[in-house]
Amino acid sequence: MFKIDSHQHFWRFDPVRDAWINEDMRAIQKDFLPEDLKKELDQQSINGCIAVQADQSEADNAFLIELAAMHPFIKGIVGWVDLQADNIEETLQFYSQYKIVKGFRHVLQGEANRALMLEPAFKRGIGHLKQFGFTYDILIFRDQLQYAAELCTLFPEQQFVLDHIAKPDIRNQVINDWAPGIRDLAKNPNVCCKVSGMVTEASWQNWKSEDFTPYLDVVFESFGIERLMFGSDWPVCNVAGGYAAMIDIVKSYLSQFPEDQQALFWGQNASTFYRID
Repeated sequence: MFKIDSHQHFWRFDPVRDAWINEDMRAIQKDFLPEDLKKELDQQSINGCIAVQADQSEADNAFLIELAAMHPFIKGIVGWVDLQADNIEETLQFYSQYKIVKGFRHVLQGEANRALMLEPAFKRGIGHLKQFGFTYDILIFRDQLQYAAELCTLFPEQQFVLDHIAKPDIRNQVINDWAPGIRDLAKNPNVCCKVSGMVTEASWQNWKSEDFTPYLDVVFESFGIERLMFGSDWPVCNVAGGYAAMIDIVKSYLSQFPEDQQALFWGQNASTFYRID
């Protein structure tokens, strides 16, 4: 079975640039590079990964492109561009020369304007992605799900994927402020979802596998296994159990599905979405 980790990060740790990695997350206040991830992938029989931006800069794009050129198991890159820039079309044209660059994302979860994605300039940028074959990763908190649903409805031909199941409050086992938004977003057939980032939304040191079941039930029922893909969110997952723990949660849940459907989740869906040969 061909397996892809559809969501992980690399960085050379910079305490100023990476200020989001606070003292509570000191386990990841260091460099994380391809040779570190390769050990995890090999242990879990995973064939490759999608490297996602960790810094909102084109310098980070260049860093990831360079790493991918040296490490063939990096099958794609999700970078960052200023979608609101006047010259966005020219920028996308530039990145289209790199086959390894599959799409882009913006850290919408951190924006003071919770509906930034619906501003005219942002929508204009989104509107240019399809002509270059780029996907868009939606990184939001649960309070932004309504805006994401509207955005995806406005661009029915654009391929979107939701990161980290929109970060529900697993720690406090709250689901009703999140589930309706997931169901609405999933009504858009052009939207997939990464089953990723869940352990960091739970109680980091005290979660149990069954804590995640109600949330997994919602995303599997809403999107169907044909629009879901595995993502580790490594190395961020290391603050709450690590790579193997994240894998085990998902493996256990997937055991109810036949092998051909599991194959969709573990690799085929990500390969199709990110155009991996």
